[in-house]
Amino acid sequence: MLFKQIFNFYIFYTCTIHKKLPFLCVFFLISLPIHHLSAQYQHQQTLRLMGSRFEIVSVHDDIEVAKMSVHLAIEEIRRIEALISSWEVQSQTSLINQYAGEFPIKVEQELFQLIERCQKISRLTDGAFDISFSSIYPIWKFDGSMTELPDSQIVKSSIRLINYKNIVLNERDTTVFLKHKKMQIGFGAIGKGYAAMMAKRVMEKNGIKNGLVNAGGDLLAWGSKPDGSPWQVGIADPNDKNRALAWLDIRDNAVVTSGDYEKYFELNGVRYSHIINPKTGYPVQGIKSVTVVCPDAEFADALATAVFVLGVEYGLYLVNQLKGVDCLIIDGNNQLHISNSMAINFEKSETKR
Repeated sequence: MLFKQIFNFYIFYTCTIHKKLPFLCVFFLISLPIHHLSAQYQHQQTLRLMGSRFEIVSVHDDIEVAKMSVHLAIEEIRRIEALISSWEVQSQTSLINQYAGEFPIKVEQELFQLIERCQKISRLTDGAFDISFSSIYPIWKFDGSMTELPDSQIVKSSIRLINYKNIVLNERDTTVFLKHKKMQIGFGAIGKGYAAMMAKRVMEKNGIKNGLVNAGGDLLAWGSKPDGSPWQVGIADPNDKNRALAWLDIRDNAVVTSGDYEKYFELNGVRYSHIINPKTGYPVQGIKSVTVVCPDAEFADALATAVFVLGVEYGLYLVNQLKGVDCLIIDGNNQLHISNSMAINFEKSETKR
């Protein structure tokens, strides 16, 4: 039954995202921002989008095409941010949250299908990934202001609002309804991966067959570098995020890492990360980082969070059933756990410059 569920999910997810597509944890080796090598120009731009550091690289034999493709990618990411942002008061996502428990909100087909795919991932991961987690976030602060754990009753009350099954989708009317007041949805665990996929789509339409989008650590690369070699992506050592623990050669794949060193606070010698278990309302313990590799940045983004929550045993079991998906898990004891088909290079390590 599980194998059938996973297979059906994979077919659905691949078809729907391509029918209507919707330096924190990895770093990579590229050349200088603009140069000429092997009759190919490379244009690179770094800026802040969606609250994160984005880096966009395009390779083409016409430098103006390379520049224009990066510009179009940036505009596409800004469009997506306006659509899915829960902090923009007039966004459709904010309206869904604002009228939770009252009435459905009609949304654009693109947002509807994104939420529909999120629901599929929630079912696949038994709720380890859940976009209704947002109600718990005001309780946890990762800005250095927390001096004690939140009251357990407040946590318990908040997790009652977390349940992807209470997100009601009406396909005929393209409406979204949250069953209970104060329910919230947010795309923090999938939004940057989705933006990277959409940016790539725009760049490819503009003739870019070789490029890279690093969406705050959600990295998507296709084709090759100007010299024809694969993009090289370093997986950060969770004990020293300026050092690459291992390297991956990437062509037409996404690499997404979730780590407990990204946002956290420490209390009485215990580190509490920003990755919250939707079922308990508390930060996940026992894992330092999860890296997922697969062709789809959106799915990789969501799955990295889900595997973090599921833990080593169940997380690896799930990944090993998914065709074309791999992962590397580093547990709290610095032990490495690698999926069955993952190819990784531990021979070279390099300090981030």
